[in-house]
Amino acid sequence: MSEPLELEQLPSGAGEPAPISAGAVGDLRRLSAVPVDLSVEMGRTRMTVGETLELRQGSIITLNRMAGEPVDLLVNGTAIARGEVVVIDEQFGLRVTEVLGQSVSSEAAGEAASDAGAAAA
Repeated sequence: MSEPLELEQLPSGAGEPAPISAGAVGDLRRLSAVPVDLSVEMGRTRMTVGETLELRQGSIITLNRMAGEPVDLLVNGTAIARGEVVVIDEQFGLRVTEVLGQSVSSEAAGEAASDAGAAAA
């Protein structure tokens, strides 16, 4: 028989993340050239295999978002921001309006979108 497991009570606040130190920021800079996959997600839906097999050219799929709602910006499949779809020289782009966890001013959102566009080029 195994013995009962005894767990020690952690002091309050022990499970909270530690603040990022200046050294850690320097370590993160070493990763700045590592490529990541960015994608923009308009919405999602759920279908059966049978329904997907019936899809044809011209089929319409209803998503879980309303027209005009912000879309998600994902990095390696994880949502990090939301924004508005824009058209730039006949190509789609994204104007970042919110970085998840914090609000972004319009000016900062424009800079973030420019930085993302430059990184993708």
